[in-house]
This record gives sequence, structure tokens and C-alpha cells, in this order.
Amino acid sequence: MLDRVVILLLLAMVSNPRAIAKDVRIGVLGLFHPRQLTLQASRKETVVLQAEGQTFILEPDSRMTASFHISEDVLLLDFGGRVLRTTEIHAAARNHGAVPFLLSVPGKVTRAYRGTLDIKVSRGEVVPIITMDLETAVASAVAAESGSNTSPEALKAQAVVARSYFLAGGGRHRDFDFCDLTHCQFLREPPAQDSSAAVATRETHGIVLTFEEKPFAAMFSRSCGGHTRTPAEVGLPGSTYPYFAVLCEFCHQSPFRWTRRLSQQDAALLGKGESGRLAVDRRLGWNAVLSNNFTSRQEGEQVILEGAGQGHGIGLCQRGAKAMAEEGSSFRQILNHYFPNTTLALFGEHDASALNGRLLPPDSLNLGRAEMRRLFATE
Repeated sequence: MLDRVVILLLLAMVSNPRAIAKDVRIGVLGLFHPRQLTLQASRKETVVLQAEGQTFILEPDSRMTASFHISEDVLLLDFGGRVLRTTEIHAAARNHGAVPFLLSVPGKVTRAYRGTLDIKVSRGEVVPIITMDLETAVASAVAAESGSNTSPEALKAQAVVARSYFLAGGGRHRDFDFCDLTHCQFLREPPAQDSSAAVATRETHGIVLTFEEKPFAAMFSRSCGGHTRTPAEVGLPGSTYPYFAVLCEFCHQSPFRWTRRLSQQDAALLGKGESGRLAVDRRLGWNAVLSNNFTSRQEGEQVILEGAGQGHGIGLCQRGAKAMAEEGSSFRQILNHYFPNTTLALFGEHDASALNGRLLPPDSLNLGRAEMRRLFATE
């Protein structure tokens, strides 16, 4: 998992008072800067493409594909040798709703998605944008951001954090709400319905973190190094939620340690805090400097860094959350620890009006979504 420090550069802007959205628009495969894509139907459902008033059909379980590439900043659709010049392509199910499909960057990657697809050209690249159900996006992010041996309660905490970010952290891209990189949230294929990530998402359906009765874009990192940090501590602007520094018992007692050697020129950038660390990582690789929690010493022409933790250390510590879950803490207790002075609230695409974003009472530490709904029903 790469660090999501870039998000924090705009932390002061992430609280979004807009209505809770049912769907999110996610730009995918941007890591590959594609100039060509191919689209194929899944084994179960037909994909209907529309462009320039024309319709093209990709039948399920067939070898037929649609290919898209750039020619002189124009998008070309190649469908079985039939070529169409267009500015944008839309793909969906026959009923215009979400559909499963396979999207490929030839020679590099093929991924399965579920949603509706829009493809356009921007800045010399083919840009695929998937509009997907919020909970599908949450499950996909949880699966991508979590280890395979993560405990259920830690996965639930991750799901609440992911959902909170999707609801409150948009507006950072021109053509879509979020990207699938750690600039926003790492996201890959939707997990299987019986996977631990999907189960954790269902069991926390609609639950979000709130501060002053509004959802906020919750942050997380892989390992805090012993204590979490505030944005100010790493030279980043504040946010609507102040992010309190808290002790992480597991990382404090058993920190993830690392050592790196840098040139004096690269090491000088680290004085700028998280933005400097990001600059070094961009130049040398994303594992060049793993966190801002380090000491340094001169050794000849090099600077030796000895550090602990992975990531910016703000918000949820995934390593600490996993340890808390294994010791018996609920997802609510985990979130209370890493996000002090926040409250959980129910927001869902089917019940947002009925529940009206009501806050969960303090004694709901171990309640699941079903129990929460029953509690509200008796008020």
C-alpha cells in the first residue's frame, strides 16, 4: 500500500456538506497512463456500448472485445473492425444500470469491475471512469487496502473509514470523484460476496465517522510507529476534524523499523515534512522513506535514516487496529481509539431519510448494523 499523503495536502477542504451520494465515480487504471484499452463482457451479462448515437453489443462469455485508442487526441472505437471516431463512450447493462465487465490495458493488466463505464480522452490518455455503488466501492477498497489475515473487526473499522472518505473526500479530480490510487483510496476488483472484505462491508453498511455531526474524510496508514500524528506535526494543513495524536500500544511495543541511506541533497528535502518525504519517494521510489518518524546521522557523504512505521501516521493505524481486534476490541472501540471525539452515524442509500443521519449512542460500542436499526426503531 502506498502512502496517501497527497490527500492531506487538501485536508482543509475535505468536509463536504453535499447530500449523501448513492454512487461514486472512480477513475481507474490511471497508474498505467493508457493510450489503449479493451473492454469485454463478463460470463453472465451483456454489455451495451453507446457512442455517437450508435449502439454496440458485447455478448456474455464471448471472445468479442471493443478496443479504444487515441489518434490525434480523438478516441477511436474499434468493434470487430468497424472503427468509429468519438469523444466519449458509455457502457452499461441493457437496463442502463450496473454491469460486470473486464477492462484491460493491453500487455499490462486486466481487471474485473461492476458498474457503468464512461471512456474519454484527457491530456493524451484514455480515461476510463466507472460509476459504481458506494458499498461496492467500499468493499473494493477494503479488499485492496487490507491484508489477507486481517481480523473481522479490523476490517469493519477499515470499511467505516473507507466509506467515510468516499462520502466526504470528493472533489479532488476534474473528471471524476476519486482515483483508484492511494492519492485517494487504493481500489481494485470488487471482492467475492463471501470474502471477508465484502462481509465486513455488509455488516457496517451505511455506518460512517462524523465530527460535529458531519461525515469527514477519514485517514489511515499502514503503521504509525508507536503513536499517531496530527497533520500539523508533519507540516500539513488542518481539517474539519483535528486528528488527535494517540498512543498505539502495539506499534509502541513492537514497532516496524527501517533503515535507509540517502544523499545529502535528498535528505535535505525531509525538513519539509510529509511533502518533502513525498518528493523523495517520487524521485527514489515509494519505499525510499517509509515514514516521518525517524532519526538521522551523517556517515561520509550519506545520511543514514533510522525510522519506525509506514505512512503518514494520521488517523487509523492498520497494524494497531489488527492487534486491537485480535485482542477482542470491536470495530467501534478501534475507531474510538484512533479517532477521539468522533461519533458513528448511520447513512445509507435506502435509509438516509428515515434515519436522518442520527448519531449512535455511546453505549452502542458492540452493536452491529441490524442491532442499531432495531435500537432506532424503538425510539
